Amino acid sequence: MEHFLKMSEPVALARPRGARRLEAFSPKLSRRVIFFRRAQLDQWILLEADPAVITFCERPGYVVVEEEKRLADFWVRFSGRQELVILSDVDAGEAPAGSRHDLDAATLPVRTVASAEIAAGHLWIDNWQRMLPYIVANRDLISAALSRAIERFLAHPHRLLEVEREFATGDPVLVRAALFGLLHAGKVIAPDLRTQPLSLLTTFLVEGAHL
Repeated sequence: MEHFLKMSEPVALARPRGARRLEAFSPKLSRRVIFFRRAQLDQWILLEADPAVITFCERPGYVVVEEEKRLADFWVRFSGRQELVILSDVDAGEAPAGSRHDLDAATLPVRTVASAEIAAGHLWIDNWQRMLPYIVANRDLISAALSRAIERFLAHPHRLLEVEREFATGDPVLVRAALFGLLHAGKVIAPDLRTQPLSLLTTFLVEGAHL
């Protein structure tokens, strides 16, 4: 059985000169995350939106890649495997000669993500930027009964406007939050969101159902 590292605390890092401080709340981690590059924020959204990702940690430690020591952008755990993510367009910065945060690239596969790969998912990222606030703001208000009812309704494909119409007696904000929460958990899919902006015409359905 593969041994999984447990990383929950990012390496403390002072804000680089001229960089913006970008903050968000991660439903997966149940804590705030802080980034200093837009590419890191976008990669976080991709990890947050991927139901195959069990957990992750930003800035988990330092790793040597192609004879250069740099701070990894993310450690990511999936079911049965884990990896380090390095963003190719993020400046490596100055790394300490020795650190208790040093990681072993021999035991942790390193995946380099190019800026073009993130750019290709810009619609998916933009859509999740609109949906995550619903999940975060209402995470303690969504009833299991509402989520189950929406999941049953989506045994057949329905547009967002149809979901809202079906559950019109409830709070529309909570209906959206429950729906987006199901998407976040991988119980519901919405292929339209990879190619079109989120709208009332976006189609949702239960994972495994047919369009």
